[in-house]
Amino acid sequence: MAVTDRTELRLAGAGGQGLILGMQILFRALGLEGKRAAQSQSYEPTSRGGYCYSDLILSRDASDYPLVTGLDVIAALSQVGIERSLPFIKPGALVIVDERLVETPPTGPFKLHVLPLSERAAAIGSPKVANIIALGAMAKLSGVCGRDALEEAVRLETPPKFADLNLAALKEGFALDHLALADA
Repeated sequence: MAVTDRTELRLAGAGGQGLILGMQILFRALGLEGKRAAQSQSYEPTSRGGYCYSDLILSRDASDYPLVTGLDVIAALSQVGIERSLPFIKPGALVIVDERLVETPPTGPFKLHVLPLSERAAAIGSPKVANIIALGAMAKLSGVCGRDALEEAVRLETPPKFADLNLAALKEGFALDHLALADA
């Protein structure tokens, strides 16, 4: 996927899944690469389990509107995350959903990849890193950001005691591209 003058990305799911942190990491990585971006988020007032998303607008020039109007890339870690985001998904967009947490994957004129995000997170030691696995898959499949910058951003944005686990999760996300291509 080529980055255009304006590329809109979203991590969506439920509160407590680390979606905001995921986009903060991507935002930092894009900054390390010298790219322009704006990041925003929204969540329901419940602290865990309510609808939550975090968006990132990547643009070549200063964006005149820093909020999503049409998603080019989305990774959803829950059914509600994908359902509430569907109206914003552009035709031809890259759509990544968790195979376990999104029981009914969407259909439409987009590139859908159903991936074992939460399963892989549990396998490497913590279900809490599904967000970072999704981030790695999103970056790899979209080409929006390089792996080196993402690794550095993980080191900068996460507590040192979780850095190794998050770096392992990022590596896992980048490795999922062979599965995603089989789904395409």
